[in-house]
Amino acid sequence: MDRHVLLVNPNRLRPAVAPIGLDYCADVLLARGIPVELLDLCFEHDPAAAIARALAGREPALIGVSVRNTDDCYLASGRDFLPDLASLVALLRRHSEAPIVLGGSGYSVAPGPILELLGADYGITGDGEEPLAMFARALQEGALAPSAIPGLVWRKGGALRRNPPWLGPLHGLPPRRRELLDNERYFREGGQAGIETKRGCDRRCIYCADPLGKGRRVRPRTPEQVADEFAVLLCRGLDHLHLCDSEFNVPADHALAVCEELARRHLGERACWYTYATPAGFGAELAQAMRRAGCVGVNFGADSGHPAVLAALGRDFTPADLEATADACRRAGLIFMFDLLLGGPGETRATLAQTIRLVKQISPHRVGLSLGVRVYEGTPLARSLAAEGPLSDNPHLRRADGAPLETHSLLHPVFYLSADLGEDPQGYLADLVGGDQRFFFPTPQVGGEAYNYSDNERLVEAISRGCRGAYWDILRRLAESP
Repeated sequence: MDRHVLLVNPNRLRPAVAPIGLDYCADVLLARGIPVELLDLCFEHDPAAAIARALAGREPALIGVSVRNTDDCYLASGRDFLPDLASLVALLRRHSEAPIVLGGSGYSVAPGPILELLGADYGITGDGEEPLAMFARALQEGALAPSAIPGLVWRKGGALRRNPPWLGPLHGLPPRRRELLDNERYFREGGQAGIETKRGCDRRCIYCADPLGKGRRVRPRTPEQVADEFAVLLCRGLDHLHLCDSEFNVPADHALAVCEELARRHLGERACWYTYATPAGFGAELAQAMRRAGCVGVNFGADSGHPAVLAALGRDFTPADLEATADACRRAGLIFMFDLLLGGPGETRATLAQTIRLVKQISPHRVGLSLGVRVYEGTPLARSLAAEGPLSDNPHLRRADGAPLETHSLLHPVFYLSADLGEDPQGYLADLVGGDQRFFFPTPQVGGEAYNYSDNERLVEAISRGCRGAYWDILRRLAESP
């Protein structure tokens, strides 16, 4: 058995999105003296041949497979990634006897069921860097004690066991060198590079799976660490960055400190960056600081413009906060987008109409529309639905592929779409939008620009011509300057 760990990126969607989780895992593995290699299937024309070459005559200590997403999260398209991932695991198994370990944000949503469906040996939920290094070291030393590995999902006596995840301080991890991936190629073909400033989310949104994989306690990196990683990527020519935090401005004082450090080191003069944020508490001081630090655009999870629907979704802001957020962005010179999550509990045609009217009045630069709320196991939404009775009897639930809804399973894409929206809710929404080109639909057939980034050929072509930045902003620029 070779000593190295083989990390596999199975994501072949375009535009190419760098799997920064693998980059981060490699930084820790190398710092712990564990050799690591990458099998990146994103750029392979023949994945099966690439797997055969990577494993020919070599047996790694373990094979780690990243599961970034289980599906594309859109009811309108309903693309399920799990069948292809199961085929990939089977192919790896044919070429190697090394343990196959699953990890990633998508895997952490439903670790037990996904492990069984894909047929892997182990899984790691939550943070993967330290647990993967511990697992690899134990295998190399022949002293594996599964119960001692944080976050490990493993089998004992025919049953699955799941250890508590690693939730240590991020500021204690080794420096991020970002040397495993071909980040330069990802930048050329994906148009941006990712960075995180923290992990975890303490919001109480009923539908969100982020707390399942990243924890409910916010764990920040130091502003100096964030700025160091900015500098690493900027030195390699990656000057359009996306901050991958669940919400950049939670907590606001950490976001402000990050901005101040970037500005102090003049990194904002060399970088253009985008991020996600919540309208809750987003004010003028932070908006101005973000702009000075190099931020050019913000995507806000606005969800709805109706107070009752926002409350039902567990959001902690009001329609008035949306207006205040827009004002703060305009004064700071930030481009901004509102993402709407429509059709959830309490949604009616009247609430939908009020949301679209308000958003048109506020006039963000772009508006993302998602009709139907993906239901993830372990979320408050899933628990409340289970308490109501069999899922198959719930009139608000449907599978994206139109198949009959199984009584208990949420592994394949299941969506909540309020039955109170009546017949043809997509058509009703399109009528409300009325051809307004600021609104993005998941699929071009419904109207407007296609906002689904899975194999979006228009984005791929634009990035190949040199467009850079967040995908929603690239689409905006294409519409305004074809």
